[in-house]
Amino acid sequence: KSYKFNLNIVYEDNDILIINKPAGLVVHPGAGNYDKTLVNALIYYDKNNLSSLNGELRPGIVHRLDKDTSGLIVVAKNDFAHMHLSRQFNKHTIDRKYVAIIWGKLRPQNGIIKTFITRSSKNRQLMETSQTKGKFAITNYKTIEVYESEKIPTISMVECKLETGRTHQIRVHMKYKGNFILGDKSYKKKIKKFKDIDLDLENIINNLNGQCLHAKSLGFLHPTKNEKMFFETKLPHNLINIVKKLRNLNI
Repeated sequence: KSYKFNLNIVYEDNDILIINKPAGLVVHPGAGNYDKTLVNALIYYDKNNLSSLNGELRPGIVHRLDKDTSGLIVVAKNDFAHMHLSRQFNKHTIDRKYVAIIWGKLRPQNGIIKTFITRSSKNRQLMETSQTKGKFAITNYKTIEVYESEKIPTISMVECKLETGRTHQIRVHMKYKGNFILGDKSYKKKIKKFKDIDLDLENIINNLNGQCLHAKSLGFLHPTKNEKMFFETKLPHNLINIVKKLRNLNI
């Protein structure tokens, strides 16, 4: 089914599409959402030029982003491109960086998280870390900015570079460190009432529609040109608003 949606296309050629996905858009049809997804929008945009390797519900889809994660996603326009890109994802040679806004600050400030990630035994929709079972997951992270003052609880902006791309990987790894992503409804900490928090900031945080996570950059080898491609996007408005606010209060 096609869905008329104004896709933000960053780049396009005969083999690939690079799309800057907004938060709130589901990547492919599934339980509860069959016709208003990125796939439906792609079908509307150009249904004859999408790979078929991932089945008819997922034309063109080589990898995904969670519904509320914004940022760059590469779409394959033919099966050769799909195979070529899939191989790069499987070998973990794709260069992917994300920006997250998290509670507290990471210790150490820069590091690598390595755990297994498996389905949660309590809730099949969620993932959890494990020391022994599931798929091995590696996240490199570095702290970019820390915001702390009397008017704000400690919050940080971090960059995460994925070596593996497991379901909910960054969200689960931040939880594992005890530094949940702001706005994450599935992996959330119990927020205590902050006394002197700036009211504007409190409003912004309370009205977040999903986790503050943005797929900032994407680098890979082009399927047919055999050259390295690299794409980068700015933070979306909802994250820019929070960061501006935090920077103003961070005195």
